[in-house]
Amino acid sequence: MEVAIVEDEPKLVALLNDYLLNEGYSTRLYSDGSEALQQLQSSLPDLILLDLMLPGTDGLTICKEIRKSSQVPIIMLTARVDEIDRLLGLEIGADDYICKPFSPREVVARVKAVMRRAVPAGDSVGSATDDLTISENTAQMMFNDKSAALTSVELMLLKTLIGQTGRIFSRNQLMTRIYPDNRVVSDRTIDSHVKKLRQKIQALDSSREYIHSVYGIGYKYEVEEAGKT
Repeated sequence: MEVAIVEDEPKLVALLNDYLLNEGYSTRLYSDGSEALQQLQSSLPDLILLDLMLPGTDGLTICKEIRKSSQVPIIMLTARVDEIDRLLGLEIGADDYICKPFSPREVVARVKAVMRRAVPAGDSVGSATDDLTISENTAQMMFNDKSAALTSVELMLLKTLIGQTGRIFSRNQLMTRIYPDNRVVSDRTIDSHVKKLRQKIQALDSSREYIHSVYGIGYKYEVEEAGKT
């Protein structure tokens, strides 16, 4: 497995590189955002560690550009914890966020967790409800002749909800399923992922509603005609 480290702090790059190599990953190192974007668009690694603030092209732009053509796992690195909520609100499609300063062991753990979510165990088409189908192998959901790419988090979220249609999952339960490393994330993190997933489903089928908010509790998956009360 190959990890691209896009970061302009030499000491941090060296530290992350050492830990990842020690865990058996191969690495690519980029300190300039413009160079990184050009190289990554022509040849993608298995995962990208992407700093938000970079010389040349910033991490936000790099993530958006890559997401136009690929769902390669991306973990954003930021120096400010309040930036994470802003990034979630911008819906740039990153799979995870880590705030500096961080332990390199934590980064390796996050890399492993995102890799596990991104690489499905089997090749078969996953769960299906009505005409909405999940393909774990390609990280896509399909409706009739249309499809939409899913991030690894969105795939896990949809699998969880579809797996027990009609069951109400609290935000904490969804966090546990999506983030098995028990990290501390806010309710807004889950709400943001659900919002993005709903938008993608809506683009495939606007005639029905699939994911429902249950006030004061959480979310459930149930197919109903749009606007039905």
